[in-house]
Amino acid sequence: MLRSLRLAIGAFIVALTLAFTAGTANAAVWYSTDRWGTWTSGSYTLYNNVWGSGYGPQTIWANSTSNWGVWANHPNTGGIKSYPNATRYIGRTVSSLGTVTSSFNVTVPTSGVAFTTAYDIWSSDNAHEIMLWMNYYGAVGPLGTLQTTATVGGHTWRIYRGSNGSNNVYSFVRTSNTSSGTVNVAQIAQWIRTAGWFGNVTIGNVQFGYEITSSSGGKDFVTNSFSVSG
Repeated sequence: MLRSLRLAIGAFIVALTLAFTAGTANAAVWYSTDRWGTWTSGSYTLYNNVWGSGYGPQTIWANSTSNWGVWANHPNTGGIKSYPNATRYIGRTVSSLGTVTSSFNVTVPTSGVAFTTAYDIWSSDNAHEIMLWMNYYGAVGPLGTLQTTATVGGHTWRIYRGSNGSNNVYSFVRTSNTSSGTVNVAQIAQWIRTAGWFGNVTIGNVQFGYEITSSSGGKDFVTNSFSVSG
């Protein structure tokens, strides 16, 4: 009886150890439930960035700076709740950008949500904001008024211009949704300069992530790959 009990306890400990080891091996390198959670690795920083009002819980996780995502459970109310993103700083003027490109691949929910998968590209003084909407679902829309439709940076966009009261905003909304692709960031910045909307500004942060308005019940937004090069 005692021997059987010892064998049973031993088997339980072995099973528990194996389960814990497997769980650790499959765990993300980093995660956070903090609304301002950040993680820096190499030249990239990840932000949970729950900055709106009336928000719900959101958890960010990362296997690397190129493979990360969030689980977000924001109520079905108006207003942007969060913009979890990966950021890389450039720090060069438009005339000296050379070739700056970015590639991405995402898996996102397409129903019961309101959000956009978007780049947010800033001048270094934060006076100018370039948004590139790669896909969007639900009741969301760009800031400003429609200026034109143009093909630039490898995609065809409806281009809007406006202000949020703090900075100028130029929204490039792709004419059809895509979950993967490559964007020529330098060409888009040069297009805006040629249009006369800003001068030879210094491009600062290139951010990529999910601007989430609602995701009731909890939804997964997964960045399968992301990079900025040049």
